[in-house]
Amino acid sequence: MSTKRQVHLAAHFPGVNNTTVWSDDRAESQIAFSSFEHFAKNAERGFFHFLFLAEGLRLREQKGRIHDLDVVGRPNTLAILAALAGVTEHIGLVGTLQTTFNEPLELAKQLATLDHLTDGRAGGNVVTSSDAFHGANFRRGGFLDHADRYTRAAEFIELSRELWDSWEPDAVVADPASGTYVDRSRIRDVDHHGPQFDVTGTFPVPRSPQGHPVIVQAGDSDEGRDLAAAHAEVIFSLHTEFDDARAFSDDVTARLARHGRSRDELLILPGATFTIGDTAEEAQERSRAIRRAQVSPATAIAFLEQVWNRDLSGHDVDGPLPDVEPDVDADAITRGRVRHLRDPRSTVAAWRARAASDHLSTRDLVIEVSTRGGFVGTPEHLAAEIDRFVQAGATDGFVVVPHTNPHGLDEFVDRVVPLLQERGVYRDSHDEGTTLRQNLGLPDRVRDRQAATA
Repeated sequence: MSTKRQVHLAAHFPGVNNTTVWSDDRAESQIAFSSFEHFAKNAERGFFHFLFLAEGLRLREQKGRIHDLDVVGRPNTLAILAALAGVTEHIGLVGTLQTTFNEPLELAKQLATLDHLTDGRAGGNVVTSSDAFHGANFRRGGFLDHADRYTRAAEFIELSRELWDSWEPDAVVADPASGTYVDRSRIRDVDHHGPQFDVTGTFPVPRSPQGHPVIVQAGDSDEGRDLAAAHAEVIFSLHTEFDDARAFSDDVTARLARHGRSRDELLILPGATFTIGDTAEEAQERSRAIRRAQVSPATAIAFLEQVWNRDLSGHDVDGPLPDVEPDVDADAITRGRVRHLRDPRSTVAAWRARAASDHLSTRDLVIEVSTRGGFVGTPEHLAAEIDRFVQAGATDGFVVVPHTNPHGLDEFVDRVVPLLQERGVYRDSHDEGTTLRQNLGLPDRVRDRQAATA
């Protein structure tokens, strides 16, 4: 058996941001079930560990209007995953779920149900929000202070696990005479009182195959990293450059130790794009074409407006960057998008210097700073790079993000996966286990909890 570290791969369904190239001849609906079905079955054919779906609670807006090249429609994640359970057999099904505007019992029940439907293949990606824009869809506005987002998320996860643990594994007993019945003595009432939640009652769903569906986390802030170190089992990270990825891994590893956890209890899977060519030159040319298609003139203007916080609809994207400064005092004209820039003015100054030195137009500059080339090269190069990251401990694998829907994963499965298998770093069967937790090599939380309380 190989002693090499094994690569873990997940597949991110495209269609919820401007990185999806809708002008591609192969592009199909991001709503039709046939798109989800093809994508999921193809990922399963490639022995991917899980399918990953994003979700949003409201469509993003720019100056009060929906930017249709960014995202149009976000169907319910759990409904799609439940449907995919019927057309897949092995692949894990993970959906993004909000801890801010949902309630623990509701989502714990839904995830436990999905875990039953899939025979143990369910997982949830924990995300937070505190803004009134999303809250308005729930008639709750900005009810949660920004500083409390992760306080609520941590208690949300803790309470969910308390609910899942309230049923002992043998609480449902089969009786030959009368059929299946519930042994009430093996179910504990939940009596939880914390800063965010007061819950008293009985969880309605029997213990699912995994006991605890797998918890994924996608925040990158200091608070988000601490939440992941304390509670998550997979991190969907932003860090795809080698040195950056290794620094992130070192940081999270140190945080794990502070929470009494080890590195083998958490997988780090950055989201990574890819472009394949028969030669390095062909791959680079394809990558340039894809990145240009991702940033149309309208998208370039929308991106500028998010940073400048000004109406720049009359700006020439083939000319230089705007000569006005960002308006940092006005209300944001972009709604529903996470802002990663802490200092727009210094960012704009750096962009102007880069555009001048590299002779970049506005659109060219936006392409450079808003899109990622990801892994670009021949299939052999991609397999070697993925292997390098994993063997060095910079990552445990990647969440592969195609640029077309639903066929964007096809070439990766056909041309890169076999090379990873030849290297002895990627599985070639679904025989590792029956549950997502087992296939990811994660600890059995139920067994560990029972041992700790014995």
